[in-house]
Amino acid sequence: MYERLTKCPLCKSGHFNNTLIVKDHSVSQESFTICKCKKCELLFTNPRPDVKSIQKYYESEDYISHNDSATNLTNLIYKLVRSYTLRQKVSWINRFSNKKGRVLDFGCGTGYFLNKAKEDGWETIGLEPNPTAAKIAKDRNGLTVYSDREDLQIEKKFDVITLFHVLEHVHDLQETMEVLLDKLKKRGVLLLAVPNYSSWDSKEYGENWAALDVPRHLYHFTQGTMQSLAETFNLKIKETIPMKFDSFYVSLLSESHKNQKKNFINALRNGFKSNNYAKKNNQNYSSLLYILKKK
Repeated sequence: MYERLTKCPLCKSGHFNNTLIVKDHSVSQESFTICKCKKCELLFTNPRPDVKSIQKYYESEDYISHNDSATNLTNLIYKLVRSYTLRQKVSWINRFSNKKGRVLDFGCGTGYFLNKAKEDGWETIGLEPNPTAAKIAKDRNGLTVYSDREDLQIEKKFDVITLFHVLEHVHDLQETMEVLLDKLKKRGVLLLAVPNYSSWDSKEYGENWAALDVPRHLYHFTQGTMQSLAETFNLKIKETIPMKFDSFYVSLLSESHKNQKKNFINALRNGFKSNNYAKKNNQNYSSLLYILKKK
């Protein structure tokens, strides 16, 4: 079942244009339209599968966030890099929080980050709607993981809330942000990592840019639209941090979308090009981590 949005999910304007038609290369091979809001310039997938229908678009052995058994070469590379990025994520929450307290990872997948944070002395809670991923997180790592955001009502407030490549997946953007901010302490910190539509690799690959990932990605952010999101929810962006590995991984997937095969040399070259472009162009890396606090 599809739902067609009549208003921008962020600013609620009813004025937007069709901008791009993108194929789902991962699961269905269907094509989806991306619209751009005339007011706030948010790009969003429209129409889109509703909450119940979207689940089938995640049913792929190669969707690594929900499945640890994927063994193709791209995912093996991802797993090798993951050991470094997990340490990096823990260092970020240590850096931006005043103490090692309570952390909520919203969309925790199979729980690798939470397990690392737990080992580092954090009290950890996860939320993961996918039952397969949640079971892995619970059974393997002994983590507390909820399946629905309503379950968070019983929890005390958190010092840190993280969403690593998750915000672009949530159907009810406004309600989700409100629930999370209600559970964030007054001096707490929110870490949001999302793909950046203004990056060089996005421009290079166009409709084949893997980080569009329709229909699983419902929103396609830029630094400008993330600033609009911060203002909408009375937040201040304290810092923006590049996620430099993403340009290589996304370029490798994009090569496959564009040419039906993975060209590692082109992907490596374009990953470097994207990062070099970002250094000279307002930090427009392939993915960005936003550090936000309440005003």
